[in-house]
Amino acid sequence: MPDPMFSDLYQDTAQLVWAPTEQVRRRGRQRARRTRIAAGLAAAVAVGVVATGVVALAGSPDTGPPTPPATVEPTTPTPAPSPTRSAEPTPSGSPSRTPSGPAATSGTPSARPPSRAVPAAAMLQLADLPTGFTRTTNVDGDWSLESVTIYCGNESPSLQVGQVASRSVQFDSPSDWLVQRVTRHSGTSAATVMQRVRQLVTGCEPARPGDSLSVLAESLGGDDALLVGSEIEGTPSRWLFVRRGDLVAQLRVDHQTTPVEARRTASSVADRLCAGTDAC
Repeated sequence: MPDPMFSDLYQDTAQLVWAPTEQVRRRGRQRARRTRIAAGLAAAVAVGVVATGVVALAGSPDTGPPTPPATVEPTTPTPAPSPTRSAEPTPSGSPSRTPSGPAATSGTPSARPPSRAVPAAAMLQLADLPTGFTRTTNVDGDWSLESVTIYCGNESPSLQVGQVASRSVQFDSPSDWLVQRVTRHSGTSAATVMQRVRQLVTGCEPARPGDSLSVLAESLGGDDALLVGSEIEGTPSRWLFVRRGDLVAQLRVDHQTTPVEARRTASSVADRLCAGTDAC
């Protein structure tokens, strides 16, 4: 007996009219072509959508928080440089950037000129003197050799030729006192001062009988040194002159100072003067 399911299927399809085989194949080919075209169009649309999204993202403004404006610390205004002469043109026509002047030739920044003052270290110190002396801050009286030229009947040469700086110091003891003055002179003027000391002494014409002025000793130390003695109105005096480079030291020493003692003092003076000159 036939299966009921197959019997029902036979009854439903017994009256159907089937299309010819060629027509079924043609319809299948058309359906496959339409499927490929639809797939291509879908792919093209997808590419367009992606490209449009990229362009939109590239062209749209940043949606993040805005960047805060830069802050500037207040500063003191810098003064405008003073106008300078324009640079000389180079052979190529462009302005030269090569610096000129002393700083350019030396290759180093220009330095401040050295001080011309006489340093304290160039003066005699208590260690150079016998025990019992003390140093004072004031220099008393007119004690220099020039002060006795008033007793000369003729005009005396000046000892201040080329002088650019001076320093004085005084030392006292219970029985004596010593004064020193150191002067700096320009160029070769220090040597000229020593020559003028000799001219002053040998050229002095005492205005009164019994007065005298003479060189007691020379070549006592340093570059040049001499001891000068005087007898004015019966009062003896002694001065010691010492030169080292561009410095000249004049000292009022004890009136009984001998050439041997003057040499020892001149040696100490010359050593101290080295602290104020490059001649040592």
